[in-house]
Parts: sequence; structure tokens; C-alpha cells
Amino acid sequence: MPSILFTQDLPLDSLQRLLAPYQLDIIQVTPGENIPGSYWGDEEAGIIANRLYLRPDTPIHSALHEACHYICMDTQRRAALHTDAAGDYAEENGVCYLQIVLAGYLSEMGRARMWADMDAWGYSFRLGAAQTWFEQDAEDARQWLQAEGLLNATGEPTWALRK
Repeated sequence: MPSILFTQDLPLDSLQRLLAPYQLDIIQVTPGENIPGSYWGDEEAGIIANRLYLRPDTPIHSALHEACHYICMDTQRRAALHTDAAGDYAEENGVCYLQIVLAGYLSEMGRARMWADMDAWGYSFRLGAAQTWFEQDAEDARQWLQAEGLLNATGEPTWALRK
């Protein structure tokens, strides 16, 4: 598996099309500049209101993770969103699960690449690997996403924001 996939490795319009149903605007940040709204700093994606800030060296997993925080938070928190998405344990699991699902809609990425990138970056799951978690230990995350109206009964996105 090559190194982690970055935003520079795929056409920006791929991410824009994927996230458009969620009314997320992608803002490109000049290489070397600080990313507004980045919780972790460096090349990690930033989020302020409905704007997702990315540099060419931002990992796709980071972009989708922050986008999924926006999708998974309730309307009240979304209205005040600036840098720290916060959320509880169930929501964080939902975010990780949904970012894997959405990766499947990016032909340049797919679920297998997302699992590998998450593992390489250091996401930690009870069963070790992201794929093992997704396939064997994430039923609670899937159920939460379905209960919140973000996935349908077959596990596909509803393309709606949490209320």
C-alpha cells in the first residue's frame, strides 16, 4: 500500500461532489499556510461552520473525519462549530464508521484504502485494525447512525445531516 492518500492525490471535485448533499463548502488553503479550524494543526483538516479547510497535504481520512463530525453533530452544535467538534463516544464512533462508508464513494479511495490509512495514521480501535473494528465491532456505531437518520436500513448514507 502506498503512503497515505492526500487531497492532492485526487481531483478536488471528487470531494466536493461527495460532500455537496451535506452543504459543506471546501476551502482550499495555500500550501504552507495554517489551516483555519484545524484541531490538531499541521496538515489536518479544519472545520468552521459549514466550511471544511484543506491543504494539498491534508490526508483524505482527515478531511472525511472532520466532514463526518459536521454531519453527525446536532443542529445546535453545528451552528456554533469552530475547530473542536466535541461530541460523545457514540458520536465519535459514528464519525469513524461514516467516514469509512463515505470513502467507498470515492473511486480514488474506497473502504480498503481508508482502513489502511486509518491504521497507518494511528486511529485506535479495541480490536486493533480499522477493518476488523468496522466488520466485527462497530454494530453500535452503525445502529447509532441509523437511529440518527444518517444511514438507511441497508447501511447506505441518507445524505442528510443529523437534526
